[in-house]
Amino acid sequence: MFDLGTLIPLIIAIVVIFKLRSVLGQRSDNERPPYDPYRSERSETREIEGDDPDNANDNVVTLPKKGSSRTAERSESPAIRQIDKIANKRTKLNKALKSILERDPSFEPDSFLSGSKLAYEMIVNAFADGDKKTLKSLLSKEVYVGFAEAIDERKANGEVVQSSFVGIEKASIVGADLQKDETQIVVRFKSQLISATLDKDENVIDGGLQEVADKIDVWTFARSLKSRDPNWKLIGTEAED
Repeated sequence: MFDLGTLIPLIIAIVVIFKLRSVLGQRSDNERPPYDPYRSERSETREIEGDDPDNANDNVVTLPKKGSSRTAERSESPAIRQIDKIANKRTKLNKALKSILERDPSFEPDSFLSGSKLAYEMIVNAFADGDKKTLKSLLSKEVYVGFAEAIDERKANGEVVQSSFVGIEKASIVGADLQKDETQIVVRFKSQLISATLDKDENVIDGGLQEVADKIDVWTFARSLKSRDPNWKLIGTEAED
């Protein structure tokens, strides 16, 4: 026979122990692991550096160097190489040409020189032939007035120019300037031509009919950056002896 007074406390103790064991003896999925004082620092470092062990390579981002993309692209452009070939990097001409390129990305010195040589030949021949229409499309208003007056004076005196363009020996850019929205480039031409001016009696009064003459001209061409017209016009002429 059990003593009822002893049995009841024993049963209560067994139930309490069983309950405690069922709670403390198992770990749920939501239970947090023991605190690690160094884990938080490592986690923050991984978050900053993008160190994800499951996807480490995907989080590595290589940042471009400051100004590398645009600077490299411009420094390797054909126009930059052409400018550096024309003038030393430390010269005023080099800086002026690069300033023009900065404002007008389509500018290329080699293409400009090819166009200027063509314009030079056309202007020389048009002046000799008295072709005002061609001159008007290639000259500025001020320069055109001077050429037209010379043609009119020659015609009034009964004079005729017989000219044969031999060719351009050399053309080089010797100056450049950017004034507000106008680009100016100075070109030195060394050419050869046969030219003779005849009076009304067909006597040679200047030059020679068979003589090949060396000629050096320094011409200034200009173009407005605001204009849609890509053509350059002659705004100044100077002859060298």
